[in-house]
Amino acid sequence: MAASVTKIAYQTMQQGKSLLGIAHKQVSTQLMDLVAPKANAETIPIRAETLQALRTSMDYLLERDWLEAEQGLYPTSQLFDAPWLDWMLRYPLVWLDLPNIWNRRLRRDVRDLPNNVDISNFPDYYLQNFHHQTDGYLSDRSAELYDLQVELLFNGTADAMRRRILKPLKERLSRANLASGALRILDVASGTGRTLRQLRGAFSSAQLVGLDLSNAYLRQANRWLSQLPGELPQLVQGNGEALPFQNESMQAVSCVFLLHELPAEAREAVLAEAFRVLVPGGVLVLADSVQLADSPQFQPVMENFRRVFHEPYYRDYIGDQIETRLSRVGFTEIKGETWFMTRIWCASKPEIG
Repeated sequence: MAASVTKIAYQTMQQGKSLLGIAHKQVSTQLMDLVAPKANAETIPIRAETLQALRTSMDYLLERDWLEAEQGLYPTSQLFDAPWLDWMLRYPLVWLDLPNIWNRRLRRDVRDLPNNVDISNFPDYYLQNFHHQTDGYLSDRSAELYDLQVELLFNGTADAMRRRILKPLKERLSRANLASGALRILDVASGTGRTLRQLRGAFSSAQLVGLDLSNAYLRQANRWLSQLPGELPQLVQGNGEALPFQNESMQAVSCVFLLHELPAEAREAVLAEAFRVLVPGGVLVLADSVQLADSPQFQPVMENFRRVFHEPYYRDYIGDQIETRLSRVGFTEIKGETWFMTRIWCASKPEIG
């Protein structure tokens, strides 16, 4: 009975988040058409069958999210892990920031970054307003709004898509006999720490390490993660292309929603570095946008995402052969699966001998 009530609560919450995301996008688009019509990008109309496919895919994702929690892969409480009061207080700031976004789009300015940033500390491809985000990824203001903006973008499914890395990671670590001993997991491009929170729920005794290029986002991650019981994850400022960790120092590496924001050569460098720091038998799990090969029915959605948001490497990414790149840097047992708008890959570093 309790499980049924909890499931109904979860479904109700997800429906509310979905309606809020849809309403927010509709109203903000209409307002932009009225106030700054030249800032609006020309999009491809989405056909009814595509919308139905999206709804069906989202429902399947949420059903699996509930099922895996019920199976004990992560605590059921994680399904409700959202800072509601904080997001409610910050929601007006999202609206107040829209004129800044429209103005940048009108100017076609995608490098509108804070003046106090030392650009020599970052690769050139990083110094952009991805998604037309104010300050790029380089200010506390950006970090404070990011999670809420992502939830609105994905109609409340972002965490459910992130959690799809947990089952393959658990299964692969168990098979490699790495799950029961000392376990060190590195999360590359941790951002505000949402994936680290999920990893803590699934691997309560693991030593977690989060790496990100943005000190502002790491500060936000520290605030969120400090609320969790247990050992605070180690947070490190650094580049995924040159991980500041020794060879064979991690049992697992996760990387969520990073690859589509990297040029091709950086994409492969991150995968090669993940391979280097993994122990033999170690596991890499990736989550990122769906691609044309696995989700051709969603091509108009992918194209609109690229047009509406500044995503300079997305077109290259959706046609990229991630499996080939994984194989080229040394990974084996490469497996991919798709959940709603997210593609999940799991791969292993071969055992010695």
